[in-house]
Amino acid sequence: MFAVIETGGKQYKVSEGEVVFIEKIEGAADDSVKFDKVLAISDEGSFKVGAPYVEGATVTAKLVKQGKAKKIYVFKYKAKKNEKKKLGHRQPYTKVEIVKIEA
Repeated sequence: MFAVIETGGKQYKVSEGEVVFIEKIEGAADDSVKFDKVLAISDEGSFKVGAPYVEGATVTAKLVKQGKAKKIYVFKYKAKKNEKKKLGHRQPYTKVEIVKIEA
């Protein structure tokens, strides 16, 4: 059984027991969160697609931790102008474990 959920402007294919890194959502470790924007659900032999969401379907997850990804560097440079700029960015994320998928 799997589901396709939408959170943080992105779509994720999840199944029960899976650990997923998603865009940051508020909450502390061991909190429970429900995703009600379920785009599709597949159960043994059946497949439901929402328009845009499947009615009555929810995915329950447990927050494992909050964190930041590895730093990426952005280097801006203009030739012959002695102009350069180095910036860094660390994208925040939330690590969640999918507990239950309800259709």
